[in-house]
Amino acid sequence: MAELKEARVPDIGGYDDVPVIEVLVAVGDTVKADQGLVTLESDKATMEVPAPFAGVVRELKVKLGDTLSEGSVVALLEAAGSEEAAPPPTHDTVQPPRAEPAPPQERTRTAETGTRVEPIVVDARPDNITQASIDKSAVLAGAAATASAASRFDADSVLPDKVPYASPAVRLFARELGVDLARVSGSERGGRITREDVQRFVKGALASTPGIAQAGGGLNLLPWPKVDFSKFGETETRELTRIQKLSGANLARNWAMIPHVTQHDDADITELEALRVALNKEQEKHKDGVKLTMLAFLIKASVAALQKYPTFNSSLDANGEQLTLKKYFHIGFAADTPNGLVVPVVRDCDRKGVLQIAREMGELAAKARDGKLGPADMQGGCFSISSLGGIGGTAFTPIVNAPEVAILGVSKSAIKPVWDGAQFAPRLLLPLSLSYDHRVIDGAAAARFTAYLAQLLGDMRRVLL
Repeated sequence: MAELKEARVPDIGGYDDVPVIEVLVAVGDTVKADQGLVTLESDKATMEVPAPFAGVVRELKVKLGDTLSEGSVVALLEAAGSEEAAPPPTHDTVQPPRAEPAPPQERTRTAETGTRVEPIVVDARPDNITQASIDKSAVLAGAAATASAASRFDADSVLPDKVPYASPAVRLFARELGVDLARVSGSERGGRITREDVQRFVKGALASTPGIAQAGGGLNLLPWPKVDFSKFGETETRELTRIQKLSGANLARNWAMIPHVTQHDDADITELEALRVALNKEQEKHKDGVKLTMLAFLIKASVAALQKYPTFNSSLDANGEQLTLKKYFHIGFAADTPNGLVVPVVRDCDRKGVLQIAREMGELAAKARDGKLGPADMQGGCFSISSLGGIGGTAFTPIVNAPEVAILGVSKSAIKPVWDGAQFAPRLLLPLSLSYDHRVIDGAAAARFTAYLAQLLGDMRRVLL
């Protein structure tokens, strides 16, 4: 009968008493070299204990729930023939040409030098002993040394705790998200990590971190620098207003969690500005006349653009899996107040004309300046507009107001020469800056949206179409 050899737990990085969570073979199974026998799970990783050579499982020394350490016996294997026992060549092993077997003593010395060679399996059957003069104890010693060399694995090669078990595509996906795969538990056999495992890890980290702004959002940020500024000169300490504290936390969260991209474009508002000035002159004749601002026209044009491109009128859920498309059009506008920035919302802008929108904007802006805005006045927005046209600037990057997926920034208009096909003509151009959530909106869609919005502002009659 062939000699039975022990399959032991290889180097597992210094862990002791690691529990067996799965037994992968049964007595009588034929296994290949490096085939998993049992699965171990430490507090950081899952790994399989491989068979050191090909053969047949004759006895299992462990059961589900047992704990093992490096060197623990897992099973007794009856080795297959030497050809089957040889492990397949790896990328760093050059398979030598077939040759007559060297004496066991010589092979043992080769193994002791650290050179990686094809493992030799020697059993006690007479037809497998080629030199009868070899002392039996020397044969067994050489066989044991060879088997030990064959079953010895480097921790970085087999331990997922050192090198996580994942495909190159999954590794690339994890790097893009900044995820350490050593912290991810694989759901596939052997602890193999899939793309879905990485996604679940990210969602779990976000869901379990309520104080994400204070904790760095799982981004492993350096602590905020502490500096005694008084050492360098005179200072004054001033508390942020309540609005600044609230909006600051929201802005930090939105900037950290939303992948922002900003699309810039110019709108020719030469004719629209002339119309606005003419309408304001007409309104002066009325006792309750409303002063029209460019922002009122921007809101109306934005509604038409949202109707044409409904993805921009949506919200992404916290898990990043479902998109809610809205059938209503409530537009928020940024209002600068002495206490900080607020965003009141004008509702049902698709059902209102520019004059009514301007009137409601004036009322909401007055309430904001007086600090009388209620929660209802700032809820339910679908899309926001931040206009700095009355101050200055040529472009900027507004931060998306979650759970919205886009925000329009407007800078100061300026007269510039524009080629009309025959000559350069002075035109009034309005800079547009559209920031959007790249998880929902791609660059091509954002470019189409801003181009269409600019077209509407160039000829507001198109809003009627």
